[in-house]
Amino acid sequence: MSRKKKILIFSESERDDIMYVTSEKLLLDAAAGGYAVGAFNAENAEMVWAIITAAEEMRSPVIIQTTPSTLKYLPESYFAGMVRNAGQAASVPVALHLDHGSSFELAKSCVETGYSSVMIDGSKLSYEENAALTKRVCDFAREHGIPVEGEIGVIGGKEETTQANSGIYTDPVQAAAFAYITGVSSLAISIGTAHGFYKTPPVLDLNRISETKNHTNVPLVMHGGSGLSDETLGRAARLGMSKINFATELRDVYTKAMREYIASDPGVFDPKKYGSHARTAVKELVKHKMRVCMSEGRI
Repeated sequence: MSRKKKILIFSESERDDIMYVTSEKLLLDAAAGGYAVGAFNAENAEMVWAIITAAEEMRSPVIIQTTPSTLKYLPESYFAGMVRNAGQAASVPVALHLDHGSSFELAKSCVETGYSSVMIDGSKLSYEENAALTKRVCDFAREHGIPVEGEIGVIGGKEETTQANSGIYTDPVQAAAFAYITGVSSLAISIGTAHGFYKTPPVLDLNRISETKNHTNVPLVMHGGSGLSDETLGRAARLGMSKINFATELRDVYTKAMREYIASDPGVFDPKKYGSHARTAVKELVKHKMRVCMSEGRI
């Protein structure tokens, strides 16, 4: 006889001293408060430490994310264990989110492993196929109390690369129908942003944020936050982006800090030394992004 795996998630109502939470309340609070929760992609333990430590120093809620390619480097059980344990000991709410989930099977595995939030990205499929896949993930995740982020419209560039273009803008009316049909808890929309660093300035339609917000009843998500100006990010949050994703800039600052340390001490062979230097650099970047998103002091 098969047994359903137990999901090790504590809600705020069950254990007030446990700060490992789902993303749903974090984003609803952000939508109501006119700010955004930063969602930061982590590649290793050093980056997990940097992100949570930054959140505690800023008194900010935070979402840690992993992509499918990251989970080929380290499996989801590693990140679930690290972030769940760190979150339970944290003084601010921490969620662990699957970013750009590539299949139902991966989303299911992350839920069963202990992630507190997942995304399913069917944006490259037809509208009907995207809706069907997203609804399937939502139906499964809802059984475990886990929120799901969907995506409609195409975010420019490629996840994990620096190739960028203007993307295909999300239609606000279609977004509302998609949210209703699928039952998503949040929705990533395209306003002209792209993954990776921008080779040319993006052509953004920020007004599409408020238009989509007026049509939908779920928090909106902005992908491609790396490389945008502080002014643009702040305006996006004020207009209704409740979650803003950052990945490329974190990888960049981490790698540059490691190279800087090794260049200054070529004989170093202790990973803790250059790892500590790199994680501090990531922490400072995350703190800056939290200020820009206006999530500082919300806890």
